[in-house]
Amino acid sequence: MTISPPVLFFVLGAVAAFVGSDLRIPKSVTKLLSLYLLWAIGFTGGVKIARSGVDGDALAAILIGVGLSAVIPVVMFALLRKRLGIHDAAAVAACYGSVSAVTFLTAGSVLDAAGIPYGGHMVAVMALMESPAIVVGIILLRRAQREAPSERTAVAPGWGSVLHEAFLNGPVLLLLGSLTIGLLTRERGFEAFKPLCKDLFNGVLVFFLLDLGLLAARRFRRFIARGWSLVVYGLVVPPIAAAAALALAHVCGLALGDAVLLAVLASSASYIAVPAAARIAIPEAEPSVYIGMALAVTFPFNVIVGIPAYLYAARAVWGA
Repeated sequence: MTISPPVLFFVLGAVAAFVGSDLRIPKSVTKLLSLYLLWAIGFTGGVKIARSGVDGDALAAILIGVGLSAVIPVVMFALLRKRLGIHDAAAVAACYGSVSAVTFLTAGSVLDAAGIPYGGHMVAVMALMESPAIVVGIILLRRAQREAPSERTAVAPGWGSVLHEAFLNGPVLLLLGSLTIGLLTRERGFEAFKPLCKDLFNGVLVFFLLDLGLLAARRFRRFIARGWSLVVYGLVVPPIAAAAALALAHVCGLALGDAVLLAVLASSASYIAVPAAARIAIPEAEPSVYIGMALAVTFPFNVIVGIPAYLYAARAVWGA
């Protein structure tokens, strides 16, 4: 299976850091890259939702996907807050509640090769699963800060300010606002911005992942210092989330292809949208932890083992 070039640039960044290279990307540039990716993902997602439309099956898939993207962060945060601290736990929880577009696209190619059809609305499901986890992660973090004496500020923020920050936080607002604008402007808007939101996307993604590779590798010792249990979490959580998605899809009577893609989305972890948002919204979180778990553990597991396993399980349940 062909490995995505942007992922290889992540590896390049990691190798450069491990061998002691002086390769650097200025912080001001990385912030601009983060904002661009959030805009492009949101805007393109809104256009795809408008393009695919929403019927009964699409609505069921959307409700399952968005529901899981909100529940998974709650579970992950509860499991990891004592192990990692509230900032790292919130960032990891948001990553695992959100999705990996590369994993989704890989699963789509596997289904195409197997001749298994799936609905065009699944792209819309992927787009809608990007942001709820970020919102939930920020809410969980602010709630924990209010409850933990050691994390409180002089004046603990009320729920009004917590919800205000969760939904109107810069990265979240940009992602949701861009999605809404894409939904409203549809194809005309997409054609106007196509060179920016499509043709330029992979090039910017390359530099973003190159920077993530540099950052994660330079802090690799901190990741390992947290213990190998993080690797276990990164390998065990995805199949459990996939099983929950398959069960819900079967109950709702969704088609085999849609069920597999839901399982893949639920089991994946974001290493683009959420890290882009977390570096702005949760600067206290350690990037090597949430990036390391999502990209170095869960991503290769899903591509190599997870997708074939989820397809096999779905075929067994659906009798296909």
